[in-house]
Amino acid sequence: MNNPTLVAALGLMCCCTAFTVRAEVPADYQGKPFADTFHKTGAPNIPGIVQCALYDLGGEGVAYHDTDSTNSGSGRLNLETKHQRPHAGEYIWHFRKGDGVDVSFVKDFADLNHTNLVTPPINQFYIGWTEDGEWCNYTVNVTRPGDYRIKALYTFQTNTVTFDLNGKPAATCRLPLPTASFHQWNLADIGIIHFPAAGPQLLTFHYGKGNNFAYFEFEPVEAVTAAKP
Repeated sequence: MNNPTLVAALGLMCCCTAFTVRAEVPADYQGKPFADTFHKTGAPNIPGIVQCALYDLGGEGVAYHDTDSTNSGSGRLNLETKHQRPHAGEYIWHFRKGDGVDVSFVKDFADLNHTNLVTPPINQFYIGWTEDGEWCNYTVNVTRPGDYRIKALYTFQTNTVTFDLNGKPAATCRLPLPTASFHQWNLADIGIIHFPAAGPQLLTFHYGKGNNFAYFEFEPVEAVTAAKP
């Protein structure tokens, strides 16, 4: 091949083909993925499940914003003997009790003694006592870009929630069905989010008064479509 112009053009094509855009967590973000002696895997993968109670480490104003500094679940309610259920234990009773985010867990006598639209796992952590303007950050690892359907395990009111991606609005979602109370659960599609690139990035969940939130499932839209008959 002796044509210099053609050689240069082919070289440019090869470089462009090999180049892949990778997302990154904003450089000024001071939080980091949650980890402790039990949860050791770090940032959750997408596609996959993001557990609401496993928001980032970093504290108020960095990893989360809560309207008060008391953890109404782990740091208050679950100090009561009757709420220290034998199917759980110290780790679950007082999970992240020093944080302002209000965290509790699915209990036999509160969540599983009645019919749920979808039955949650016993001891499942969730965020509750929610108030308008609160949010949590999650460092996530997107393994492939694209559109993702979001499913939420939640309770109670049909509110709107939003997600930011790397500090920019990314999805507005609606909880589709009301449940009978804060302790009657449903798992349902709530909306779609687009991840333009693979790699680590910052997902911010904004919520308000009137719900409990356990986790979000992120599934590629094309996978959901292909599964339908």
